[in-house]
Amino acid sequence: MKIVKKLANCIAETKFASKAIADRASLKEIKVNPTAKKYLGIFLMCFSYILEFLAIGLFGALSIYWKEPKFLIIGGPFLFVIAHLIFFTGMYLAGGKYLMVFFRWATRITLEKLIEQ
Repeated sequence: MKIVKKLANCIAETKFASKAIADRASLKEIKVNPTAKKYLGIFLMCFSYILEFLAIGLFGALSIYWKEPKFLIIGGPFLFVIAHLIFFTGMYLAGGKYLMVFFRWATRITLEKLIEQ
């Protein structure tokens, strides 16, 4: 845990993280209820992570089960590109405001928990 705490301290010294901690970044900055378009964008960003990790893991398991490495070699990068396209579409729909507010909040919460240990 000493290495994790040291790494967290190094990250906390960066400009982005130190500003997020100093400003006590929170999700209150998003005061207006998001529109359906924003919700769809946030959903697509979350869905892209689920698709990427689960589907590529499934392709890996199937390629081992069927003893066909080409299945993962071809399907893995294809799914990776598809997941990124879904993420970028979600980011476009949600807008940068929601994404940056969330990243600042998540950075502050994570670093505070890691530094406290």
